[in-house]
Amino acid sequence: MTPRRVAPTWRCRSRSPRRIGRATICGIAGLYAPRLGPVAPETVARQCDTILHRGPDSHGLHVDGDLGIGMRRLSIIDLAGSDQPIFSEDRRHAIVFNGEIYNYRALRDELRALGHRFATQGDTEVILAAWRQWGDAAWERLDGMFAAAIWDGETRRLTLARDQLGIKPLYYSWQGGRLAFGSELKALLVVPGLRFDPDPRAVHDYFSFGHVRAPRSIYRQVAVLPPGHVLRLDPGGEPRLEAFWRARYERAPARADDDWVEAFRATWLEAVRAQMLAADVDVGAFLSGGVDSSAVVAAMARQSERPIKTFTIGFAERAYDESPYAEAVARHLGCVHRTHRIDPQQAWAVLPAIQRAYDEPFADPSAVPTWYLSEVAASEVKVVLSGDGGDELFFGYKRHLTERRIARLPAAVRHGMRGFAALPPLPWEAGNRTLQRWQKTARSAALSSGVARFFAKTQITAPELRRRLFAGTLLDGQDGADAIEALARDHYPDPAAISPDGLEQFAMADLQLNLPAAMLTKVDRASMAHSLEVRVPMLAQSVVALALRMPADVKLRAGVGKYPVRAAVAPWLPPGLLDRRKQGFQMPVGEWFRGDLDGYARELWRDSGVSASGLLNPAAVEACFAEHRAGRRDHGRLLYALSLFCLWWSSRPAA
Repeated sequence: MTPRRVAPTWRCRSRSPRRIGRATICGIAGLYAPRLGPVAPETVARQCDTILHRGPDSHGLHVDGDLGIGMRRLSIIDLAGSDQPIFSEDRRHAIVFNGEIYNYRALRDELRALGHRFATQGDTEVILAAWRQWGDAAWERLDGMFAAAIWDGETRRLTLARDQLGIKPLYYSWQGGRLAFGSELKALLVVPGLRFDPDPRAVHDYFSFGHVRAPRSIYRQVAVLPPGHVLRLDPGGEPRLEAFWRARYERAPARADDDWVEAFRATWLEAVRAQMLAADVDVGAFLSGGVDSSAVVAAMARQSERPIKTFTIGFAERAYDESPYAEAVARHLGCVHRTHRIDPQQAWAVLPAIQRAYDEPFADPSAVPTWYLSEVAASEVKVVLSGDGGDELFFGYKRHLTERRIARLPAAVRHGMRGFAALPPLPWEAGNRTLQRWQKTARSAALSSGVARFFAKTQITAPELRRRLFAGTLLDGQDGADAIEALARDHYPDPAAISPDGLEQFAMADLQLNLPAAMLTKVDRASMAHSLEVRVPMLAQSVVALALRMPADVKLRAGVGKYPVRAAVAPWLPPGLLDRRKQGFQMPVGEWFRGDLDGYARELWRDSGVSASGLLNPAAVEACFAEHRAGRRDHGRLLYALSLFCLWWSSRPAA
């Protein structure tokens, strides 16, 4: 067959984005307008330039009539080659891709045996060849993180795909016969003629959970491609979504706990090794001193001939400072270690930059230390490994232990706990913080499933508080008595189809909802804003498959979460290090918003225009400021969320 003639490709030849302040990212973008005619190359170039946030730099574009795709690259594999877009040998297909595939060498060998030829040494060309060979079955064979777009110039079909766990982001908007997509919301906002209206339900999500629950975005007209899904668009058709992978618990044959530990140890070493080797640059690690990050660094140290570069964040407040534990691990393993400490002034100074990088409001305060951690690491390496995903897969959160205990209580006891949730505030500050935590647990106890209790436990604000915040607004009435149960039914109509075990229901929601929308989003935006790639070996195919086969009572054993992880790596680490309470890169927001950040938050609330938006009740917000300042309630998470929302609101595009 004679290859069809394709439109020219515009490509800038520099190999990777230059760093401009704190605003550099790599990613993909594109526009397909099958009902409207040719796409202007300038529009797609503007989408890609927006991913960098300022000014033109290295991107490759392919424009073919009513289709334009492009990407901005951070070179990790095949540094001197693999500029994108990459084309098939017959020029029929083109691909742009953001992420990394760790098993690309094995796939390339298999595809060569099937007759495929390769012009590069990178992973992008392997993805395209695998898709041409196996169709959409190829996506499940990719061990890595990816957001990809493949164009078929003959059939005029566009295919978008996102990795199984949602490590890499991909937004899209279908308006008036045009499909715009990109790794960042910014890449959509610059397309002429598209509307972007704040979605009240997404705003409710945000003030309930600290982020917008996928597949929604903060805008009515924009969706998030769900993890493990493909989207296809043909000429004259509508976008069609289809799952290529779903997480499912499997029942493995019975085996001794020690066998599970050995299975994890072997799987873990190989997963870390694969992610270290799939790079043509130095690979470092984030190190908090907790179980998962210590497991990452210990496995790296056992397989590296050179000292591992490790990075951590510290705080002046000792109750929040994990840096001594990270430093102890680094010394024990012979790492080259850096600690960076932050204070309230640094947190305050960086919030506008964080809001710009995340595009939509995002209220996890640990984004601040993650931001500075990424900045420090990016000054020395281009790739780091992180321990994200271990808690969701191996039941490491305190809320998992709480769920196990609650689910085993008699129904009458669980229902009786509701009365505790109605207790008034206590007269002292520390007691109120403890009371609020217990009340959250009490409110969730009587709910019908592990899924419902997941939604109740992951809220950053209580329903009673939201009823005050939304009273008389567009969101009034959203927090009725059945709201959590209704939300659970919306996402999981049949929790028993997940598992008869409430803990597994809870943890599956954590894995499918909280992990991609909260944890992975936090790390991806903060790291990409500094041209740093973060890899997550806990989410390697082999580790995920092992975790989904492992019984719940092996993961959470005798009240200790992540038992097989702890037992597997304990011989490699300082004695007793894994016995301490889980912490993570948390910030003392409650204390800070009673100090210097209080005035900053009030100024944002006053000047941003949110008070006149009709989305929040001004009197209720003012009462929250006063209650927090007086120590009657800990509204630190709410005030942080409000601050980021105000920053987003004042910078959002005009409707």
